[in-house]
Amino acid sequence: MAREFSRKFYKSKQWTKAREYIFNKYHGLCNKCGAPGEEVHHIIWLSPKNINDPEITLGEDNLVLLCRNCHVAIHRKVNPTKEQYKFNENGELVPVTAPL
Repeated sequence: MAREFSRKFYKSKQWTKAREYIFNKYHGLCNKCGAPGEEVHHIIWLSPKNINDPEITLGEDNLVLLCRNCHVAIHRKVNPTKEQYKFNENGELVPVTAPL
């Protein structure tokens, strides 16, 4: 949920366009694990001090598409997956098998 200082920003047309662009850029897939993406994440988190900086709020270099699990994990500073795991088509965490 958006914090008070950022609510107006997240309702703006500029954010809607940037969010749509990032979804398309990543083909709708989480940049971290490959699951369906749901959240556009600010790499440099928004704060009252940077909310009016378009490079932070809307800049392509500061935005990445993540699934809900990876987004929550980043905000909790927990990494639920290692490179040897991925999400399958049912959203379940499974080991990655080496190609034959």
